[in-house]
Amino acid sequence: MSLYKMVLEEVVSSVDKSLKQISSLRQKFTRKKDNSFVSEGDLLVQDIIIKLLKKYLPEHDIISEEMAPFDGAEFNIEGSYVIIDPIDGTENFISGLKEWGVGVSIYTQGVHSASLIHLPELNDYLITGMDTKKYRSRVIGLSSSLEKKDLLELPDADYEYRIIGCSMYNMLSAVRGSYVRFENVKGVNCWDVLPGLNLALEHGCYVEVDSKPYNGELLFPTQKYKIKLSSEGLLS
Repeated sequence: MSLYKMVLEEVVSSVDKSLKQISSLRQKFTRKKDNSFVSEGDLLVQDIIIKLLKKYLPEHDIISEEMAPFDGAEFNIEGSYVIIDPIDGTENFISGLKEWGVGVSIYTQGVHSASLIHLPELNDYLITGMDTKKYRSRVIGLSSSLEKKDLLELPDADYEYRIIGCSMYNMLSAVRGSYVRFENVKGVNCWDVLPGLNLALEHGCYVEVDSKPYNGELLFPTQKYKIKLSSEGLLS
């Protein structure tokens, strides 16, 4: 096992061991400037991951949602970074729902090294290099950022639609074919999608970022990204 995959296994183990404490912090939250929430659970998960990274990958810079904004920061496309979403789906988390996830992507000298999607309360995770089941589905996953008018414009077809409210859950479902397709047309941050994008590539999905095929490039928190991925090849 590579160092990178070992670190991600440690992340899973450490978060699982602290899950009772993390879950106890659901109702301790504040509202951020962008009107989203951050809970003390988010911050605890971030602390757990950063402690491991400082031990095992001290040469990598850290980009985490709860360190934002990154105004004035300079990024190097050939640099070494770990991109973290401590709790993706914080709204779900603070509401007592189990569909929330932890996302981590490791890049070394600009090249993807390993990624993790971990759904702690669902006892599920996928790390680069792991096998996973593949399904056939007619379910399309939708982003919770869609508005009523967007939903009314969905085409009539032999599909079912799901809105779960957690990018990690959605992208893992698409990687496995549990969703035939998932997309976010409003735009999301790099920490929301890098783990899912890279795991999707590994498992044979077709992936787009900003309407162009994605091939594992490092994304930075300098913009929002529109993403699409399909478990059944090229998107129509």
